Amino acid sequence: MKLYLLSLGVGVLVGILYSVLSVRSPAPPIVALIGLFGMLLGEQVGPVARRLLAGEPLSAAWFSRECAPKITGVSAPESNHGDHAAR
Repeated sequence: MKLYLLSLGVGVLVGILYSVLSVRSPAPPIVALIGLFGMLLGEQVGPVARRLLAGEPLSAAWFSRECAPKITGVSAPESNHGDHAAR
């Protein structure tokens, strides 16, 4: 139930933002798609922040393995470097 209330609250905030930006609801498709893309990018702030707080470096290989598949929907390429052996 908490998730639904949180989702409703976020929806109200987005509605307020749309009002401030003078975007009518339902938003034009391109505005909605850009908003969804922003949500995909925003979801990756958590893993990046956790990695930085743990003192671990950010690398292109880590980003392409951990974040890019969630953003693009395309599976991460398999690595021959043994990075996945510990999984």
